[in-house]
Amino acid sequence: MPRLIQTPAITGISETLLEEPEPGPPRIAVVVCHPHPMHGGTMHNKVVYRIARALRNSGAVVLRFNFRKTGVVEEGVDDARAALEWLRGAYPGLPWALAGFSFGSRVAMRLACELGGARFVLAAGFPTRWSAPAHLESCPAPKIFVQSTNDQYGPRAELESMYAAVSDPKQLHFVEASDHFFAGSLDAFEGVIAEAAPLFM
Repeated sequence: MPRLIQTPAITGISETLLEEPEPGPPRIAVVVCHPHPMHGGTMHNKVVYRIARALRNSGAVVLRFNFRKTGVVEEGVDDARAALEWLRGAYPGLPWALAGFSFGSRVAMRLACELGGARFVLAAGFPTRWSAPAHLESCPAPKIFVQSTNDQYGPRAELESMYAAVSDPKQLHFVEASDHFFAGSLDAFEGVIAEAAPLFM
């Protein structure tokens, strides 16, 4: 079982969940961002939970939090930045990374590219239907994309076209699944993260 730690309010964010790996100590600190808050996305989303568990089992201390705003990417970036600042302050000796699912993947990618210094950024279910972000073409952070083969918000052809223009270093993994939420394939999804992320830790 993970060790759960109560966190203080983070610049107005009151709902957080911090999980340390067992056995410890942690070797990297990761903030995980959830799907669109205006469409039912929370830190308890099943895909987000699987991301966090895979990372924790790989030696990460993981902070999940609930976005406090409207679901605008720029506002989500502000929340994620505050969460990351708190986490890095709590674990100052550790390298850091970002991860996210759906809306959260766009937030994580944006913040990692803005800040620089991330050990990696993991994007699950990246929604290409919101257009391809130009900043990914020059982002130096190591980028890991994990996508369902039948993602209705990030179809395979669109994701592959976008990925071709994304700067190195990068990885792309497809999981055979029935929809955006990796239905029926969450174990395989978690396994991909457990294999890919530790290569950058």
